[in-house]
Amino acid sequence: MSRTNPPRHRGRKRTALVAGALLGAGVMTLSTLSMANANEDAQPLARVDNPYEGAGVYVNPDWSANAASEPGGEAIADQPTGVWLDRIAAIDGGSAGNSTGLREHLDNALVQAEGHENFVFQVVIYNLPGRDCAALASNGELGPDELDRYQSEFIDPIAEILGDPAYADLRIVTVIEIDSLPNLITNVSPRETATPECDEMLANGNYVNGVAYALEQLGAIENVYNYIDAGHYGWIGWDDNFGASAQLFAEAATTGGASVDDVHGFIVNTANYGPTVEPYYSIDDTINGTPVRESDWVDWNRYIDNQSFAQAFRQELVSQGFNSDIGMLIDTSRSGWGGPDRPTGPGPQTDVNAYVEGSRVDRRIQAGNWCNQAGAGLGERPEASPAPGIDAYVWIKPPGESDGSSEEIPNDEGKGFDRMCDPTYEGNPRNGNNPSGALPNAPISGHWFSAQFQELLANAYPPL
Repeated sequence: MSRTNPPRHRGRKRTALVAGALLGAGVMTLSTLSMANANEDAQPLARVDNPYEGAGVYVNPDWSANAASEPGGEAIADQPTGVWLDRIAAIDGGSAGNSTGLREHLDNALVQAEGHENFVFQVVIYNLPGRDCAALASNGELGPDELDRYQSEFIDPIAEILGDPAYADLRIVTVIEIDSLPNLITNVSPRETATPECDEMLANGNYVNGVAYALEQLGAIENVYNYIDAGHYGWIGWDDNFGASAQLFAEAATTGGASVDDVHGFIVNTANYGPTVEPYYSIDDTINGTPVRESDWVDWNRYIDNQSFAQAFRQELVSQGFNSDIGMLIDTSRSGWGGPDRPTGPGPQTDVNAYVEGSRVDRRIQAGNWCNQAGAGLGERPEASPAPGIDAYVWIKPPGESDGSSEEIPNDEGKGFDRMCDPTYEGNPRNGNNPSGALPNAPISGHWFSAQFQELLANAYPPL
């Protein structure tokens, strides 16, 4: 089914390509690009209901080379992962963690697209002012009040590149500002989980205004598909977060010049570890008269995995005014939880806690733990249309790239040290005052973490 909102740009040129391939990690890299034989009368592609259906997906050569250099890594080095734009310099590339710029990535995508009728390029837009107000490890370069810089120095250049007619035949999936809007629900006063930084971002409106601007500018490009980050079940699955988060997303999507037509869908579990499906127990189970919701692990949440949450949250978003054909993505890059500790069936039915603890494949200490989790494994491989309402399983977080440093490391990327990445940390109200569960010796976020990559390979589920 095609979308009904009309294309905003007509007469987009189509180009013929003359490309050379560079061998390395099984990925082609563009060496030359010809803009010859442009067709002035070509019409833009209509947006489709699911951009992943019947499409190839871009393999990031930078990540692929890192993966292939690891023992056993060649088994997954050809998997598609997201390109992260997490600071202004990443647009042009040349910096650690972003050696390839956006335009070069898109040129590479044109080469990889040869032989495919349709082709998807995935890019994370991640540089809000006062970014990630509840987690120092992923703080950004822009101060809380630097909305103008975000718009003019970050979003505008990205929109200019993505709108280049040379890339009109690509389906460009944008993941909009992870770990931002839900913080304005869960981590503001008077909640115990509040931080001063999140209170400030709620007060100044720059998360809402920034996301709205990104949606408006990128949504004006007819081959761009905007997916807003919607947290995960272990964050906004509770009753007091669920509806309020959907309302806030609707506010952001209708602020300024933004419209719900600029939103193609939402993504859950980005760069996180929650299982896609818990196979051995259900939120509806009752043990000796006690509902699973009352167990210590579930703690009155209505969801125990990301797929059930995504499907229900999609319906809530539609009820808040989003289009009825929005789709959901699930980041499955680190949700496998395989290895020797993975349960093989339901837990004992002696009491509800024993049942849940013995059943759950998510082996984290607490569902709020998010940094370099020990014991995690690669999850379901990227796949289109895996379940009703789900456009795709995707690997947006490139496996092997750190969530944050396990100790303070000076850097020029604006990234701080968060104790949730310290394996000795005993927690805070945002993770129920539980140990962090983080791996030791981690580099700053976005940098290659070999030990984590090896653990993800070893614990992959489905197994490699």
